[in-house]
Amino acid sequence: MDEVTDILIEDGKIKEINAECGMRNAEFRTIDVSGKVVVPGLIDLHTHLREPGREDEETIATGTRAAAKGGFTTICCMPNTQPVIDNPSVVRFILEKAGREGLVNVLPVGSISKNLGGKELSEIGRMVEEGAVAISDDGQGLANSDLMRRALEYVKRFDIPVISHCEDSYLSKDGVMNEGYISTVLGLPGIPGAAEEIMVARDIILAQLTNSRLHIAHLSTVRSVELVRQAKKQDVKVTAEAAPHHFTLTEEAVRNFDTNTKVNPPLRTFEDVEGIKKGLADGTIDCIATDHAPHTQAEKELEYGLAPFGMIGLETALSLVLTELVSKGVLSLPEAIAKLTINPAKVLGLNQGRIKEGAAADMTVIDLEKEWTVKEDEFLSKSKNSPFIGLQLKGKAVMTIVGGKVVMEDEKISHREHREG
Repeated sequence: MDEVTDILIEDGKIKEINAECGMRNAEFRTIDVSGKVVVPGLIDLHTHLREPGREDEETIATGTRAAAKGGFTTICCMPNTQPVIDNPSVVRFILEKAGREGLVNVLPVGSISKNLGGKELSEIGRMVEEGAVAISDDGQGLANSDLMRRALEYVKRFDIPVISHCEDSYLSKDGVMNEGYISTVLGLPGIPGAAEEIMVARDIILAQLTNSRLHIAHLSTVRSVELVRQAKKQDVKVTAEAAPHHFTLTEEAVRNFDTNTKVNPPLRTFEDVEGIKKGLADGTIDCIATDHAPHTQAEKELEYGLAPFGMIGLETALSLVLTELVSKGVLSLPEAIAKLTINPAKVLGLNQGRIKEGAAADMTVIDLEKEWTVKEDEFLSKSKNSPFIGLQLKGKAVMTIVGGKVVMEDEKISHREHREG
């Protein structure tokens, strides 16, 4: 809906949506958001919280605070932790820790294979029973096609998607940036687009074979987008996401050897960036996800070839979408919000992503006119590895409401009461 109205929140739910309900309930706290936009709480399909195991990079507490500041009310944490999320006890640990220390909803994603080893399926059924919402071997490609097929077949009984990190590690081996002219000039080993596209094609074929749900993470090349586009025309059950850095930055950003530009899949060409934008515009790419990947300063201060892949994204994603896509006419505001709310909810089968009576009061308030500069010392994430530091953006989340509680207001974070699950 696109209208000016009041929203009454009671007991963590949206009780009423009516232009008069605020006047009839004077005893309630009134929050004036005139001139702002109220949208469903943002949902991130792709967050690395690092806990358990790498609490020096991020924790559930710091990661959910960064999420709240960025306007996200629900985040999905990827399984490449230490230990890996490959059994129900780790799923349980994350949910219990998030219940005690988290500011936003945390949904664990279990691994496809045990210890991300690519040889044996994880305890998928038991993880789903504990609360896992999808499975993925994110962080590395699953080379074993038979195991991928069996994973796609197995998840059908639970109606959850397989989230695929599409990378042929034999083709990408030792590469640190996009393979092409610039990698040659810089003397850095490259990762060809084919390393992604081959696996996108394979997984689409397997999804078609099994008639199962496939979600492709962080598309980065124009040919990958075209493969998904054609698969959708054939009614394959495939969805896809793109990360903000893949529609805002090209391989040119690597020229200064800033290791914050080192991501996997790598920053690609101008043609690829335009392809991602077109895929977002025509609906081929369903969702925008952050791929928030924190690393310590010491790790990122290594030379380019030795530094780890990844950049943080929870606190800049919404503003990059508004600045680079909405203000430039690539997406309308409703289209952009859908890719951050209802579409991710549909991918996971969640009853979220809408503002409607009876729904959980997870909402984000956005000031479309707010101009701000990305500053390193203002990040709430434990890590600061962002290539966008110093960039001026327009549009920002100014309030985040989770379960009817204001957890972020004007960049100030509130403490939440303990919540179950």
